[in-house]
Amino acid sequence: MSLIRIRKRSLTIETTYHEGGPLADKPLKLAAACAVIENPYANRYEPDLIPFMKELRSLGTVLAQELVDTLGKDNIEVYSKAAIVGVNGELEHGAVWHEAGGWAMRALLDEPKAMVPAGKAVGACGFRLMVPLHYIHASYVRSHFNTMEIGIQDAPRPNEILFALLMGTGARVHSRLGGLSKDQVSVHDGQR
Repeated sequence: MSLIRIRKRSLTIETTYHEGGPLADKPLKLAAACAVIENPYANRYEPDLIPFMKELRSLGTVLAQELVDTLGKDNIEVYSKAAIVGVNGELEHGAVWHEAGGWAMRALLDEPKAMVPAGKAVGACGFRLMVPLHYIHASYVRSHFNTMEIGIQDAPRPNEILFALLMGTGARVHSRLGGLSKDQVSVHDGQR
């Protein structure tokens, strides 16, 4: 029997043309693919979460593929992952997404080198989470540090988990704070 029972999915796309300055030559697109599933461990302690983590790889692949199809694989420069666990679960039920969601994005994006940032929380229905994003090939590319809000108005219900993957097409619009640029990245610049 599958541990994954999806109630709903969502895809959110933000397109930023400017941040008060001139129009960007190329607008920034950020996208979040979310799935709300039943929490198989709500209201109880489960010592072995590994089977759930492994099964979630298939959900990760579905969400990652949706983002790649939406943004275009060659356009993706930032990524992240997130989980919001309903109040009858525990934070560790969301932490299973670190491996499952990260693995799925890496596999579809040809194994980028930077760690996949993440956000996770236990929250009530309608909870919103600000999720950090950064450059896929090195964690210290300052121009690509960004955030995106995720959430669904009727999720997660107490016995659910909202899992999300996020990707985007580039640096912040009007980024101008110096630091390592993406064309300067070399080994050990925030790579795993």
